[in-house]
Amino acid sequence: MALIAVINLILVIFDLSYVPLRDFWLHGQLKVGGFKTAYISTPSITLDLVPREVSQFVLQYDVVKGIVPHRTTDQYLTKVSELESKLIEHEIDSPEVAPILSDLRRRSMEMIQNNAFEEASKTGNLEKLKNIMRMHLPNDANSSKQAFWQFWSSAHLQGNSAQEIKFFNQKIKPIIETNYYRRIGENGGYLNNFGYIDFPFGVLFALEFLARTWFISRTRTGVSWLDAMFWRWYDVILFLPFWRWLRVIPTAARLQRSQLIPLNLGTKIQKQISQGIVAEIAEDMTEVVVIRIVNQLQMSIRQGDMTKILAAHNQGDYIDLNNTNETAELIKIFANTMVDRVLPKIKPEAESLLQYSLEKAIQQSPAYQGLKFLPGGTSAVSTLSKQLVSQTYDGFSVALKAVLEEDKKFEQLLESLFTNVSKSFVSEIKAQESLNRIETLLVDLLEEVKVNYVERLADEDVEQVLEQTRQIRRESHQ
Repeated sequence: MALIAVINLILVIFDLSYVPLRDFWLHGQLKVGGFKTAYISTPSITLDLVPREVSQFVLQYDVVKGIVPHRTTDQYLTKVSELESKLIEHEIDSPEVAPILSDLRRRSMEMIQNNAFEEASKTGNLEKLKNIMRMHLPNDANSSKQAFWQFWSSAHLQGNSAQEIKFFNQKIKPIIETNYYRRIGENGGYLNNFGYIDFPFGVLFALEFLARTWFISRTRTGVSWLDAMFWRWYDVILFLPFWRWLRVIPTAARLQRSQLIPLNLGTKIQKQISQGIVAEIAEDMTEVVVIRIVNQLQMSIRQGDMTKILAAHNQGDYIDLNNTNETAELIKIFANTMVDRVLPKIKPEAESLLQYSLEKAIQQSPAYQGLKFLPGGTSAVSTLSKQLVSQTYDGFSVALKAVLEEDKKFEQLLESLFTNVSKSFVSEIKAQESLNRIETLLVDLLEEVKVNYVERLADEDVEQVLEQTRQIRRESHQ
């Protein structure tokens, strides 16, 4: 199916590009260079890229696009071919040739004056044709009509008709051949029969979409057929009769999933699409979510849910799942970590700080003023403070460690303390005046948060946020 999607995409691209590139398919040539300015002039190089047989085969696609030869220019070239055949048997000034030259002069005037290239949107080709003829036969009026009139005159072709006909076939005829007429359909637009070619692909992709989404709904728990269709929404593009160029998205996704190409093109396209969608709806979605959450909190506070929670806690309605006081256990864990690991590591710094503080306090006392005049008084005070700080720190660590050892009595006292603190706090908070004041303040605070947050969110550039997100992802993968 991935290969079929690729074939279909190639056909779509060819159909969309056929009319703009028809001149290339017509002659199979690509011209490079030929630029002329006041300072730079480059030669024109023609590259033959497509064989004549291939060009003729590709041009059969004219039937699909409703393209037929333009009557005016097609008859013009037919008349030139008739002139060539007549010149094989007759002279340029013979009675058989003169009417043809007169007809060509008339047709040249009509082609230029009526702009026979306008319907095909190739007026530029007509201007190119006129410029070539002006350069070939310059005149005082710089008129292309006069140049064509002179070109198809017997006086000009006398003696050099073969050379001039060759010039026409090489320079003028290829430009005239690019002109065409495109038929109009019943819908008022240009006729396009590509739908007949695309229809079998559309039927195949539609049937495959139904089968694949049905299979997904049967193999995924809780996924309905409609959910599976939304899941594979991008496959719908494969059988839409419009916007066919979008089929590059599901085709790339299928190639990526089938591992037929080494590039992550499908993933990148899906990511860009998702980021584009996020950029479009992120602001609105975030505002809605935040406002809904804040409104729910305000409604819960106004309805007295806070009072119900405090009452349930006070009446013993709180559900304990594991018969454990998690708060007391957490405090014990933090305390044991402090005693066993933290205090030993910070002992030198802590003792230095305590010693400095103690010495500073002693130095400010009146007794120290007399001791510092005695021999060794200052060093004795420093030694004494150091020993005092060390013993105090060690004693504090040992005592705290002893307290934290397994002791049921200690645990009971600690739990009782937390219980009484909790009950006292809840009892005081439940005072009607305090509770009403708290509820009012909380509602006002949430209202301010809602207004200020939404205002900041509206001013924030979502694309910038996405760029920051991509930058963080790149840094995390380095």
